[in-house]
Amino acid sequence: MLRTFKSIVLASTALLVAGSVGAQNSGQDLSNPDSAFEDTLKPGNWHTVTAETEHGHLIGNPKAEARLIEFVSYTCGHCASFAREGDPVMDLTLLMPGDMSVEIRPVIRNAVDLTISLLVSCGDPKNFKALHNDFMLTQSTWMARIQSAPQSQQAIWLRGDKNARLNAASALDFDDKLTAKGVSIADVRTCLSDDAEAQRLIEKSTASSAEFSITGTPSFALDGELLDGVHQWTTLEPVLVAKLRPAPSDEAGFFDGQ
Repeated sequence: MLRTFKSIVLASTALLVAGSVGAQNSGQDLSNPDSAFEDTLKPGNWHTVTAETEHGHLIGNPKAEARLIEFVSYTCGHCASFAREGDPVMDLTLLMPGDMSVEIRPVIRNAVDLTISLLVSCGDPKNFKALHNDFMLTQSTWMARIQSAPQSQQAIWLRGDKNARLNAASALDFDDKLTAKGVSIADVRTCLSDDAEAQRLIEKSTASSAEFSITGTPSFALDGELLDGVHQWTTLEPVLVAKLRPAPSDEAGFFDGQ
């Protein structure tokens, strides 16, 4: 039987704690990027590394054995479910040790998707992961506010133009998520007002979705190949297990839970 990632979360957490203790006892300077500690720190902390890519943001080791692409829409309920169920497990078991990287590519389905995609890309790329998770994990709250708003207000938000984006971010408290990360409200407004960047995001989303023939979200590509019929954690997990955690024949008992 395939070993699930959940069965090794505790082991991964223990390694992370052990690494932190080792750092405290090493006497090396964590604030010095040239410290010898830097090379020993990275293998257990790749989940904290984020970089902007042509189509989105890459989280993890850029030279990892495997690269997963997540095609997500911020207004997609199934995408929020995947963020709750799959992201934490992958974070601990695959991203943290550097075995896999994840590139998150936004699929712009509507004006709200566009507004949030502009916001998560605003400011320091290091903030992307936390902002992405925040919007996904609070989706039910802000989506309920959108759906309960008067139709006249919804119509404004769904226009998608600069003023509509600014209105939505303010009325739905989206801007608060960025100011909590130290982004000034002036910079938030600048990002939301950038029509050229908005158009670029739409074009990149369209091109990327066409390249992989994306018909729904979430969708996933592993090492450049679309995973057909895989749209949730329960169907993605076995694929990743087979790729990165195959069961050795001489350890059959362990993988059978014995």
